[in-house]
Formats: sequence, C-alpha cells, structure tokens
Amino acid sequence: MSITGTRPVEESSPSAPPVSGDRPRSGSRRGSRLYPLAMRLHFYAGIFVAPFILIAALTGALYAIAPTIEGFVSRDLLRVQTSGPDQALSAQVAAAVATRPELTLVAIAPAPNDGDTTRVLFDDPALGDSERLSVFVDPHTAQPVGESVVYGSGGALPLRTWLSELHRSLHLGEPGRLYSELAASWLWVIALFGLVLWVHRVRQRRDRRSVRWLLRPDLSQTRRRKMNWHAVIGCWILPVVLLLSATGMTWSAYAGENVTKLREELSWTTPAVSVDLPGATPSSTGSAPSEHHSTAGNAPAPVDPAARIAQLDRVYEVARANGITQAAEIAVPPAPEQAFGIKELRLPGTYSIDALAIDATTGTVTDRLAFADWPLMAKLTNWGIAFHMGLLFGLVNQLLLLAIMVGLATVIVLGYRMWWQRRPARTPALPIPPRRGALRRTSLWISIPVVIAAGVIGWSLPLIGVSLLVFLLIDVALGLAARVDEV
Repeated sequence: MSITGTRPVEESSPSAPPVSGDRPRSGSRRGSRLYPLAMRLHFYAGIFVAPFILIAALTGALYAIAPTIEGFVSRDLLRVQTSGPDQALSAQVAAAVATRPELTLVAIAPAPNDGDTTRVLFDDPALGDSERLSVFVDPHTAQPVGESVVYGSGGALPLRTWLSELHRSLHLGEPGRLYSELAASWLWVIALFGLVLWVHRVRQRRDRRSVRWLLRPDLSQTRRRKMNWHAVIGCWILPVVLLLSATGMTWSAYAGENVTKLREELSWTTPAVSVDLPGATPSSTGSAPSEHHSTAGNAPAPVDPAARIAQLDRVYEVARANGITQAAEIAVPPAPEQAFGIKELRLPGTYSIDALAIDATTGTVTDRLAFADWPLMAKLTNWGIAFHMGLLFGLVNQLLLLAIMVGLATVIVLGYRMWWQRRPARTPALPIPPRRGALRRTSLWISIPVVIAAGVIGWSLPLIGVSLLVFLLIDVALGLAARVDEV
C-alpha cells in the first residue's frame, strides 16, 4: 500500500517499457482503469496528509501502551501489599469520605482483584470536564492510600490522561483536534487506494497473481526494494489500520458528530439502564461514557453521604448475586427516587458490559441490561473502542497496537524516502505528481461512482471534503503553471 510513493518516470508514459521482471497482462486492463485516479489521489493525500498521520502514529504508539505505563508508575495508588479479607464496602467508603467531607460522593469502584485498591469517586467543582477526584482505599484495612484526579469512564490517571490528550489534540485544545480528525478521516482512504495500486503492480508480474505476493516483498527487484517493503508492510497492517481509522473518527469533532447522528438514526447507540424507581418522575439516564468523551462533569445534586454509604453493602451484595462479577462502578443516586446504577467497566480482558439498577431500600433489581441484549453495532463499537484504547486484550492488545503504529510510521517514512531519492535535481523541493487527466482517462462506469462517493464522503467527513477541494485547487494551479511554462 503506497502512501507517499511518487510515480517513477516509466509509469508516467503508457509507452514506457515495463521494468525488467514485470510483464503487463492483458487481463489487468480492466483493473488498471482505476490506477491513474488512485495514483493521483494517493499522491496528493500522501504528500500533504501523511505528516499528520505520522504524528498520530507516534502519539498513538505511546497511548497504546499507556495502561501498562500507568500501572507501573502509579502502582502505589493502584496496588496494595496487605492481605486478608476485605473490609465492608461501606467502611471503605466511609474512610474515604472522611478525608474529603466537603466534596460530593458520586460513585464507587470496588477493588476488582485481590491486591487492587477501591476507588471512591467525588465530584470536585474545581476540576475540568470529565474529571473526578478519586480516593484510593486499601480494601483489607479500609485505610486511604492516596488520591488523584481521574478522567473518563476508564478512570485514567494523570499520566495516561496526558498521553491521551497528546494523541487526541497535541494539547492544543479544540483546534488541535483537527489534526487527529484529519489523520483518522484520510487514513482509510489512503490505505485503500494504496492497496489498489499495490494489487495493480502485483498483477502485472509474471506468475505472481496469488494473494500471497501481496504479503511478501519481492527482494529480487533491487531497484524497488523500498517500494516492496513499503507496500507489503502496509498490507500487513491494513486491517488494524482500517479499524483504528473508523474508531478514531467516532471521537472526532465534525465527523464524530455525523457518526453519532447516524448511529442514533439506525438505533446503534449504546443502551443504558433506567435508574428511576417505579412511580418516580423520569430523569435523564445514560450509559458509561467513552474514554475521550465522558460526561462525568455533569455534577449531581448533593446527597446525604451517611445514608447512601449505609446502603452500599446491600447494593453490592445484590449486584454480585445478579451476575455483576467483573470490575464495576456503582453510581450513587443523587435523589431518593432513584436507584443505584451498577455497570461493569471497560477494563483489560473485559468483553461484555452488564448493568443493573437496584433499589437500595428493598434490595430489588428495578432494571437490567445484559450485554447480550445490546444491538450488534453497539457491541462492535464497544469492542472497537476498547481495542483502540489498548484494553480489549490487555497487554497483547497494547503490544499489537505498538507494532502497528511502528509499522505505519515505517510505511510513511519509506514513502517520503522514495520521493526524496526520485526527486528531480532541478527542483529538489517539489515532488513530481502523477500524469494529469486521471479522471478523464478513467471509465465513466468508475469515474461517476467515484465522484458521487467523493461528494457523499466529503459531506459526511468534512475534513476530507475541505482537503479534497484544496488538493483540486493545487492540482489546477500546477496545471496552469505547466501550461505557462510550455508557452
């Protein structure tokens, strides 16, 4: 999959002889109709967008292994060395509340495994959107071991939050999010057009029409060794790259808004349990938010901590008896007419997220939502986001993402190196674009659907639409300049 590779001289002219070892096949004529258009779009997108994708790959590599780094750096908060039976959850929460009596208790995440700490979460008006203050408690002694600001439904600590924001916006705020949206929006387009180019090249080779030749470099072609590695590595990482591009767009500003609207219209949104007790006035309910877009910053009304703490043991016991066996967060209801909401967390190795609503007064389950009842697309979205965050398969997931990001960065660097080595000596700063007139030479059966698809995609993914117009203006300007030179 050639991302930034430019067209060598012999490719610019139909009359140029094939490179030694390659023999054009008459059967590839039909597939070659899309080749000029793919080459030209791939060229411009690669030259101008690949730097943003490279930055996203490098920051994404850090973000991919952030959970493991966090576990090591913050082990004093996350892990304890004590042993023995756990103290009552109410005792753990009471100890945490005693350290922060001025703040509103909003949720509790009981220690998921032996040796882990319990998180007691507070709403702090001094914190930003999606941030909460967590007091970490030793479940064996019911003694607080420290506190920290946590972010989002995943409870990211400051280091992982910093790496997340670096990947998301380079710490430039909302304007910085345009870089990651541009990268995510174009990544799948560049990758798929690159695949078209590579398939075309492989089909031209003698006795090399097998798919396996897409996945192995032809080391016999010394002149094109970089091109071979560039394309083959791209094919290896293509499936994961497409998944990361799709999930990345769900977090973007403009494309993400359109994706959200589409999911709502198709009923693909994540469902949630209702925490309203029978007979109570309905209130707003919601599901646990994503890592990047949590809504935890909506502060609930103050509650009497003592009354709620006294109910926690019963609520937790009922939840465990009703199938909440994985790490979960218990949301403290802000009003007496609401139930406790318990939802399993998106953590490494967690593939399903069940949720319950429990009336603490009677100990009855008022609402239940099993992950098996989610719409299929909501399940796929949850798994895709967890994979993107490096949480779906734990450390294996993180190492795979790290390898994919290194591979993507390698593909981009090889692409630019190919251009640098093939640049014209008289204009070393400018690449040579593929031959003009690609769309005119393409069959109407291909060009018309391509134009329609470009319009739909450009409307749905605004940064693709805007950048396509920019590429068109650049292309027209270069064409006019070439005509002036000829005159």
